[in-house]
Amino acid sequence: MTSIFNYLPQSDPPLPPHLTLPTMYDLPSDNPEEPGLPDDFHFLQPLLLYLTFQPTNWNPDLVYSAADLNLYYDITHPQWYKRPDWFGVVGVGKLYQGQDLRLSYVTWQEKVDPFVVVELLSPGTEGEDLGETEQEENKPPTKWKVYEEILRVPYYVVFSRYTNEFKPYHLVGGHYEAVNITSDRRILIPELGLSLGLWQGLFRGIEKLWLRWFTLEGELILSPEEEANSAKQEAVEAKIRAEKLAEKLRQLGINPEEVE
Repeated sequence: MTSIFNYLPQSDPPLPPHLTLPTMYDLPSDNPEEPGLPDDFHFLQPLLLYLTFQPTNWNPDLVYSAADLNLYYDITHPQWYKRPDWFGVVGVGKLYQGQDLRLSYVTWQEKVDPFVVVELLSPGTEGEDLGETEQEENKPPTKWKVYEEILRVPYYVVFSRYTNEFKPYHLVGGHYEAVNITSDRRILIPELGLSLGLWQGLFRGIEKLWLRWFTLEGELILSPEEEANSAKQEAVEAKIRAEKLAEKLRQLGINPEEVE
């Protein structure tokens, strides 16, 4: 089925793309070529990135991230899109035009491109994700080309759960260059006040190597669930310390209840 858009007639001088091209309400939000999520990891790993993406030097109201969402990128081919496993944007609100949950991310409407993109390697997508696949004539460009040359995403990260390979790239002079990884397997992203790296731990009841966000100093950015558990643990530890102190006071013949 072919979609029909009501494009506005062009004027002189021309109107900007966000006034003439289709919006997220006009464009497809599904992915007919790749229906559904391929596996549990492709749900859980982006979720961890989503929950811990908290740039320290940006207003939280102007931080947005999404997983498996159509990303429309080309004003000359408005129906072309990529579907990153996860991407983060700074400088836009959590709602489209401050009013609606997004159906897709349409760059000519948003006017802000993603700042970081993460792709999770699968055997069938590795070539395109790593820029090893040649673009076919009259076909949309590869993900690598879109992120590097069209959207110019500053940070592009590829992670494989099969080999635990962590391959981060930074846009330098218009081309991606490999980023140095710290000894504790992180990369620093000072523009966000964050670092991104590997963490062996338990998330949603599953122990494995995960990709997640840290502070620049290497402290974990906690998810809401982890924060709640941390607060409970601190309360338990505080109660234990109070009980030990009370016992010591009683041993000294002092009534703890009479101590201010």
